[in-house]
Amino acid sequence: MIDYASLNGRPVGSVPVSLLRAMNYSHFSSMQVRDGKVRGLALHLDRLDRSSAEMFGAGLDRDRVRGYLAGVVREVPDASVRISVVRDLDVLMHATDPVQPCTTPLRLRSVEYERDLPHIKHNGTLGLTLQAHEAERAGYDDALFTDRQGFVSEATVWNICFVTAGTVVWPSAPALPGIMMQLVQAGLAGDFDLRPVAMDDVGRYDAAYLTNSIDPALPVRSIDGVTYADRPDLRAVLLAAYESNPWDEI
Repeated sequence: MIDYASLNGRPVGSVPVSLLRAMNYSHFSSMQVRDGKVRGLALHLDRLDRSSAEMFGAGLDRDRVRGYLAGVVREVPDASVRISVVRDLDVLMHATDPVQPCTTPLRLRSVEYERDLPHIKHNGTLGLTLQAHEAERAGYDDALFTDRQGFVSEATVWNICFVTAGTVVWPSAPALPGIMMQLVQAGLAGDFDLRPVAMDDVGRYDAAYLTNSIDPALPVRSIDGVTYADRPDLRAVLLAAYESNPWDEI
């Protein structure tokens, strides 16, 4: 089992208590590394720099982060890596076992919920975690968020897209611009729509798919009482779009 951590480029066996306290106000990016490479490296580095500038008032040097990441993947070239940034721009990297994409479709329960600073991948996750647990207790697999106007935004740890008549639609309500979502969109070469998706309209689509740092196109089985048929042909389009992105050397 992989469990490797570094703080500002130096391996650590335990995390200082002061850093654990600082994690309450921090941001991060997660990625799957294979053979010392990752897809969308520039997107991850841009996210970390941009979020640091907004949260801490100073950007994060990309070469510094890339150097720290290179040190991690020299030790564990195949891993799930989470890069967290706290106040004073300390960088904590944690590598764990690599994770393969899931293929079991999920059943989602819709709930009105809007994350704080939805455009930032931050560690303020109590609310979304509670929504996930409440959905599970109600017999679902996870929660799907809508804004106060009733438009779909995102799921707990996922972006969501809908497909109808060959068109891929991403909801335009405020949500995290996920790296996987951006990679799939890049592979689609602009052949997708970004528009409002009302909860009342989710049944008009042929299929829905979730994306996050692990899954490029995880099928949605249902949203509330709306059920989607298995459409491997549509999923194949999203998978091909993702896989068209090159692996970046770290």
